[in-house]
Amino acid sequence: MSQYHTLRVVLGDQLNAAHKWFRKPEAGVLHLIAELHPEATYVKHHIQKLCAFFLAMENFAKALQDAGHHVQYLTLDDTQGQTLESLVLGMAKAYQVSRIQLQRPDEYRVMMDYQAIASNASVPVSLTDTEHFMLPFEEIPRHFKAKTTIRMEHFYRKMRQRFNILMEEDHSPVGGNWNYDNANRQALKQKDLAHIPEPLLFSHDVTHIVQRIEQHQIPYIGKAQTQLLWPVSRHDSLTLLQYFCDHLLPNFGRFQDAMTDQTPHGWSLYHSRLSFALNSKMLHPSHVIKAAVLSYRYRKDIDIAQVEGFVRQILGWREYVRGMYWINMPDYHEQNALNAERDLPEYFWTGDTKMNCLANAIGQSLDYGYAHHIQRLMVTGNFCMLTGIHPDQVDEWYLGIYVDAIEWVELPNTRSMSQFADGGWVASKPYAASGSYIQKMSDYCSSCHYNVKEKVGEQACPLNSLYWRFMIQHRDKLLKNPRIGMIYGNWDKQDKAQQDAVLERAEWCLDNIEAL
Repeated sequence: MSQYHTLRVVLGDQLNAAHKWFRKPEAGVLHLIAELHPEATYVKHHIQKLCAFFLAMENFAKALQDAGHHVQYLTLDDTQGQTLESLVLGMAKAYQVSRIQLQRPDEYRVMMDYQAIASNASVPVSLTDTEHFMLPFEEIPRHFKAKTTIRMEHFYRKMRQRFNILMEEDHSPVGGNWNYDNANRQALKQKDLAHIPEPLLFSHDVTHIVQRIEQHQIPYIGKAQTQLLWPVSRHDSLTLLQYFCDHLLPNFGRFQDAMTDQTPHGWSLYHSRLSFALNSKMLHPSHVIKAAVLSYRYRKDIDIAQVEGFVRQILGWREYVRGMYWINMPDYHEQNALNAERDLPEYFWTGDTKMNCLANAIGQSLDYGYAHHIQRLMVTGNFCMLTGIHPDQVDEWYLGIYVDAIEWVELPNTRSMSQFADGGWVASKPYAASGSYIQKMSDYCSSCHYNVKEKVGEQACPLNSLYWRFMIQHRDKLLKNPRIGMIYGNWDKQDKAQQDAVLERAEWCLDNIEAL
């Protein structure tokens, strides 16, 4: 008879040490944690993303073993030729277990795998919650409706009230306002650059993981390095959270939309970079929120606008996109409201473009597997939307290149917020912008090959003409939008010769997109 009666499967994004499964070791229970070829190859991932997940999984398995749990950790060497379904069913048969226990997956494709496991298993299969998100999964239909516009702000306020976060005793929001976004749109001035804190980076040896990835010929984005800067344990994650509260939170909100290439720390600025720790579940969102709010209460240098902006990202946006993802799957993948069909330019894989904003955002993404939300939304995302890149290709790039990218969070952010491919389920307008926005929020334009002030001519910033082409192309859909409809008045006031010149420049940019 087998020494195990229960097989529990722990995925790479289920590294939650506080889960009820791990409160105390149980005799007869085996936990399976495995590196799988299909998970490493369903898109081409950044090498740092692969290393971060594999090392975090390895560390989690060791921590469970040290705590007395029974764990089977399998590497790519052990699982070659296996799918998630074949591996789980094979392990269940090999150990002659009487039941299989799974945690609810956060991706639709994995849920399909789990349904196949349940259908084909010869023993009972049960599904339990991951105990991670603040909104219970079964409540998603109460807050979200498929293919329907749901505004994040209304959801966010309900979550603030429900969990009593930044609320007064009379149930009003701390500071009198729910949202301080208007106070959080400052660009970095020259005097600000010298005060940007050095980011906390880890230095984990991943030589053995890189060798394994290359031995198995797993394709990847980026350049393989032997040292990994990302947190790969709960201890690392808590250390990074504390560093954020101590050094970055005082200016987080103020500069959360800012961009710069004038300092070595421009890629990180005041951002927490906790998204990988959160999305792998090494950190719980309530823990992160409590730490930030506690710092605000006891530190005079942290005002309400800084902490509210951070809380809104975690309690508001993160929980919101998860709800939008699940209520709209599997149809989300089919959304292409703007009929975008163009291929992604080659420089998205090299960073070799004369557009300085793109070169910086793509370059740091290739270097670090990371870019902050404005770089993703208003630089690479804006460019892809203006040029009509097919959302399938945009999704694949974002899902692969970022260390924190898991489909439940990537898909709504990319296809909805960034590309407006859903026609407005998430965003109330397309986040389209000309070069003037980049100039306002960054110093990229000052050293760019192109002139941000010009709309036509060889030196004109491509974003300027592409913006107007996009707006005219989709005029019928956007004219009645109260947030952007008035923009067409500016266009209509221009003489036809000027309009034609701008649109001609845009067509040239599209025809020569690989040379921009």
